[in-house]
Amino acid sequence: MKRRVFTLAFALATALVAGQASAGKFNSVLNIGQKAPDFKNLVGTDDKQHSLADFKDADAVVLVFTCNQCPVAVACEDRVIELQKSYKGKKVQVVAINVNTDPGDALDKMKERASAKGFNFPYLYDPTQKVARDFGAKVTPDVVLLNKNREVAYLGLIDDSPLNEAEVKQAHLRDAIDAVLAGKSPEVAETRAKGCGIKWDN
Repeated sequence: MKRRVFTLAFALATALVAGQASAGKFNSVLNIGQKAPDFKNLVGTDDKQHSLADFKDADAVVLVFTCNQCPVAVACEDRVIELQKSYKGKKVQVVAINVNTDPGDALDKMKERASAKGFNFPYLYDPTQKVARDFGAKVTPDVVLLNKNREVAYLGLIDDSPLNEAEVKQAHLRDAIDAVLAGKSPEVAETRAKGCGIKWDN
């Protein structure tokens, strides 16, 4: 019995320590401080082609890998809208990217979702899924924050309560953005993103 209690206590302690992640622990592709991969010519819900270079005037770019149907992603939509609204005058650009290819996540459905919710940021589609692989995204939502030099500054969660905004205690992404805008490195640079797994085609 004592051994079992010890094992459970050890597992809990390990989980708590894992929350204080070092860079690159949860994202198997990107590391904090490295130059971000590029992306080009992703079609948006506005029917225009978008590239990372389009946002060259932004001091920070927030990439949110998301989709239409995941309950976690849907629960975070209003927070992403408010985030763009809050930082609009501070040269921060939010860009949402969907790579799921099932019918409910197709471009026509993305247009419906963007219109219904009033998305105030580009919502881009990449049916090749390459951009998600390049940025190491695994779930929806999964966040990558880039600084002015387009170096990776933060990876992971929007905040510590993806399904219930009322229970948020740590606004990881906002804290990271504020640090980047102040020319500093975020105190918490990486967290484990939580959501629905991206539906890889192969």
